[in-house]
Amino acid sequence: MRISTRGRYALRLMLDLALNNTGEPVRLKDVAKRQEISEKYLEQIISILNKAGYVKSIRGPQGGYTLRKKPEEYTVGMILRLTEGSLSPVECVEDDASGCSRMDQCATLMLWKKLNEAINDVVDHVTLEDLVTWQMQKVDEYVI
Repeated sequence: MRISTRGRYALRLMLDLALNNTGEPVRLKDVAKRQEISEKYLEQIISILNKAGYVKSIRGPQGGYTLRKKPEEYTVGMILRLTEGSLSPVECVEDDASGCSRMDQCATLMLWKKLNEAINDVVDHVTLEDLVTWQMQKVDEYVI
């Protein structure tokens, strides 16, 4: 499994909004500069996040984006599934899998199930707030 730039940048965008939450909307131009990501690409990603109700768009000269919920209410899994789709390592372990004709004699099925459980366990238990905390710890390491 490989997470695309869309998924990685969506996490960075959401993290940036959480880190720069001053009560004022955050401009996408500022996120693009801080994260060194194309503003055009971020516009595509923010559109997905906005349609899903993860962010709130504020129009006008002082406009921008804010998170709709608190950072602890978003999991990494929520954000990645929105932007990536399924996180399953193989099709046969997806929730809506139609079943493989070889499932009964597949020696690797248990491996794929365990890997899928491990992936979901991590991404569904790490929140945006955890990423904020980890980022702040990194900043503190650089200051010391």
